[in-house]
Amino acid sequence: MQMIHTTKAPAAIGPYSQAVEVGPFLYTSGQIPLTLAGEVVAGGIEEQVAQVFANLDAILTAANAARNQVVKATIFMTDLQEFGIVNAACESFFGEHKPARSTVQVAALPRGVRVEIELIVYRG
Repeated sequence: MQMIHTTKAPAAIGPYSQAVEVGPFLYTSGQIPLTLAGEVVAGGIEEQVAQVFANLDAILTAANAARNQVVKATIFMTDLQEFGIVNAACESFFGEHKPARSTVQVAALPRGVRVEIELIVYRG
């Protein structure tokens, strides 16, 4: 088991790793829209989901992984009325690659953000 850490994504805000590699699998922790300075990105859901994907990209890069190796994405949202915006961002992020995905509405997320995304990556 190897813990993945990069300074190109916000540091964990609790006792966890940005990602953990186990065999050919990489599991990212849920990423929220924090900037490198640890602040919630300004703007609405579009800016928040863009920041989440930027953070995930940095973690994937640090782990020598790629978007097309993602096998599962789990999305947590506080308002499913914004699903269309997040869905479009997913389509842009993954392109032709279509990983499995779950989207769940939750009552609240850390720091009052609107979206959190975690990934499972297979690098075998």
